[in-house]
Amino acid sequence: ARDDGVLRLVGYVTAVSGAELDPFELRAWLADRMPSYMVPAAVVVLDTFPLTPNNKIDRAALPAPTLLPDSGGRRPTSPTEEILAAVFAEVLGLPAVGVDDDFFVLGGHSLLAARLIGRIRASLGLELPIRALFESPTVAGLVGHLTGHLSGRPRPPLRRCAPDGPLPLSPAQARLWFLYRLEGPSPTYNIPMALRFDGRLDAEALQAALADLVGRHETLRTVFPDRDGVASQVVLRAADATPPLAVVDATEANLDDVLEELGEYGFDLAVEPPVRASLVRLDSGDDVLSLVVHHIASDEASDEPLWQDLTAAYRARRAGRAPDWEPLPVTYRDYTVWQRELLGDVADSASVAAEQAVFWRSTLAGAPEELRLPTDRPRPAQPTMAGGAVPFTVPADVADRIAALARALGATPFMVAHAAVAGLLSRLGAGEDIPLGVPVAGRVDDTLERLVGFFVNTLVLRTDVSGDPTLRQLLARVRDADLAALAHQDLPFEMVVDAVAPTRSAARHPLFQVMISFQHGEGGAGERGSGESGALAGAPVETEETTAKFDLSFDFFETIAVDDDTGGEHRGLDGVVGYASDLFDRHTAERLADRLVRLLAGLVSDPDRPLSRHQILDEDERRCLLRDWNRIRPRPEPVTFPEAFAAQVASRPDAVAVVLEDEQLTYGELAQRA
Repeated sequence: ARDDGVLRLVGYVTAVSGAELDPFELRAWLADRMPSYMVPAAVVVLDTFPLTPNNKIDRAALPAPTLLPDSGGRRPTSPTEEILAAVFAEVLGLPAVGVDDDFFVLGGHSLLAARLIGRIRASLGLELPIRALFESPTVAGLVGHLTGHLSGRPRPPLRRCAPDGPLPLSPAQARLWFLYRLEGPSPTYNIPMALRFDGRLDAEALQAALADLVGRHETLRTVFPDRDGVASQVVLRAADATPPLAVVDATEANLDDVLEELGEYGFDLAVEPPVRASLVRLDSGDDVLSLVVHHIASDEASDEPLWQDLTAAYRARRAGRAPDWEPLPVTYRDYTVWQRELLGDVADSASVAAEQAVFWRSTLAGAPEELRLPTDRPRPAQPTMAGGAVPFTVPADVADRIAALARALGATPFMVAHAAVAGLLSRLGAGEDIPLGVPVAGRVDDTLERLVGFFVNTLVLRTDVSGDPTLRQLLARVRDADLAALAHQDLPFEMVVDAVAPTRSAARHPLFQVMISFQHGEGGAGERGSGESGALAGAPVETEETTAKFDLSFDFFETIAVDDDTGGEHRGLDGVVGYASDLFDRHTAERLADRLVRLLAGLVSDPDRPLSRHQILDEDERRCLLRDWNRIRPRPEPVTFPEAFAAQVASRPDAVAVVLEDEQLTYGELAQRA
């Protein structure tokens, strides 16, 4: 397993003296005989293996492949193939890609797949469904789709076009603004972030960097006033919207409490920019930088450009100059105008909005409006949004099998996780029709990748768990449902709700109550940095989750690392079960996490066993259910009814025995009459 920017398998082979090996033919030979995930992405032929002084293979000395192989060694032969191969290489972080190289074998996954579709759209001006990539994950395969499976609807270009002055909110912003007006300022939709540093930061340079940051990203200096119940985006001047850097003293013992208090700030979105910054100075001599951003101005994919731009600005200000970054191609307000142009009027049957609304109405027709979850308490009429989170870890061997099985079945690890969560909820009494929510980045154009803003959309994945399916069968259903949903991800969730028109209730989230997400990363929390270096490479500070937007959420975090000694690939899969405290106790969430890990292990170990036959209870639960609660107690000696009646008369003659309307008899009276 070699990491040259993207982790992939590389095969190294030696040939006997005088023999010639063609690496392309060898890889093709392997591809005919092995599962796709075990076929190396490159093969390098050596005269001899480099050795360490103790005669082991010197893996660090193994050369990088000079040419990425493909099944036939073919290179692009047409302008379209050249463009697609270049896009593949760019997204995968490779120097080159052959026309027959498999995107997923080379390290691609579902998030990169969405990015690849966006790159193709930007490069060729053509709309390609994401399903096409799963069906034909090579350059050669996609060329056929470009002519045979396109929607034929060109997208309008995303460019600077927003006029000065107020603009309507994007649909996603409008939903959060409505909740803000309904609930008032609250921390429910805050995004708290914190980095810890060795030593002290330069507070003056950091304050100047914050001014640079909000000047660069309009959403961080946007307020949302309304007139007659209609809100608009109003962008303030950077000088009027830079958050003051509050300095807070804290100890190691109360750091978590301080960060929690900072994260629970309630923004007044009508008049207040949606970002706050605090510098927490610890008695140990370290600093912690806390940023709190309201979700109406940012999302998870915004974290990377936000921190990178703040770091660049801090480094520049420490050097006594302004940052010299490239101007952003568009603003969030440009995106708002473009999104409205893209979707069109939902009343126009030829518009994107109308077409996708038809899909969602059909897909979600008859879906349960509220899942029967194994709650500890009845659902309150008005949720408090209080919540907690329970971490879990999937064993490394199970994580490897999840990835291997996904590749073998033409799916992704997310789809395996999706199938497992739906299967678990069904086993726990939620029924056979399981709608789950999933976030998608929503950055469907290249120009949006460096922008801080609220782009994320939410899709509803309806899962059919009927008929006691095996994992293979369930995964096929999940794959079809997920790909169909991804192909209709342009319609904002708020418009999907309007189109489906479920029964509205303040007590529950519409269309789904359980969220699932799957994130890919490099593992680890990041390295501790020093503020004196001029960079902001601190270590993330984890804070306890205290809010819950959904009844339950299952968040998976996949990491891949390479063992320095063996060169082996180690896949890690951690997760968090989030829960609403209104409905669940912490121990119930812990039990859910344990059962999910147990079910995942069983599913990937035996993917052909029906779902009902996989074990989800631990040994203590099984013993309690089968023995402790079901223990056979000694039977009393058999007696006749007259004997039992006589014993009752003797022991409780005044107890009521018979009631008829207003008349009643005791056992003594009944015995006398009898």
